[in-house]
Amino acid sequence: MLEFINAFLKYGFIQNAIMAGLLASVASGIIGSYVVIKRITFVSGGIAHTVLGGMGIAYFFGFDPLIGAIGAAVISAVLLGLVNLKAKQHEDTLIGALWAVGMAFGIIFMSLTPGYNVDLMSFLFGNILMVTDPILRVLVALDLFILTIVLIYYRQFKLICFDEEHARLQGLPVEFLYILLLNLIALTIVILIKVVGLILVIALLTLPSAISALFTHKLGQMMIVSSGLSLAFTWTGLAISYGLDLPSGAVVVVLTGLAYLLALVFKRLYIKGQRKKSCEISAL
Repeated sequence: MLEFINAFLKYGFIQNAIMAGLLASVASGIIGSYVVIKRITFVSGGIAHTVLGGMGIAYFFGFDPLIGAIGAAVISAVLLGLVNLKAKQHEDTLIGALWAVGMAFGIIFMSLTPGYNVDLMSFLFGNILMVTDPILRVLVALDLFILTIVLIYYRQFKLICFDEEHARLQGLPVEFLYILLLNLIALTIVILIKVVGLILVIALLTLPSAISALFTHKLGQMMIVSSGLSLAFTWTGLAISYGLDLPSGAVVVVLTGLAYLLALVFKRLYIKGQRKKSCEISAL
């Protein structure tokens, strides 16, 4: 850990990685809470995997893959939102098809791109140590946009996540809000891709929020706790991966997964203890 702290004070790329981890944690903590409450992890996974198509097309035409990722994420969010709203009886099949086709497009255009660029692999598996200043500025802009929209529509998003029918009765534009929320999820996924990569992005998007949901049912508290947990997992994973020369994204996700399993065990033991205590009190 001391070695990592010294590297942080000395090297700019470590400082960029720390900042990227902070930005990713804020976005994932807030938006991941909506994903967990609304139970749309599969839809979010569909968005995440269609992003590869946008990155592959961007590489083929010589654009920054981050631009392709944003474009593909937004388009897939709208398409999957419409699928979810209009074709619920075939939702799983259609989302799975879009998921597979998006990745297939990415692989095809990747293979057609002259030469081989290793940077594309960092999008698949994550490499937070390769975050440059221009990328950091894009992540800051995405974070600010996400936070602004959430502040404006916090109450409306909360209503459609907890009680969609009640939101309709209040006259809220549920379809518009749902697709807007999916677009925020899409942008959050683009941010997280720089941290853990496309393959592992859903874990960091949902598991910290799932942990916080075990101990609180208040949305605001859930967002704060999950953002803090995500930050702790990201920074700790980054430090461990730097010291042991391991892939940072994979280490972060392993830590997150282990923490989720421990939280489940703790919650089960806590509930069992409370029931035993209640039985003992009633026996008296």
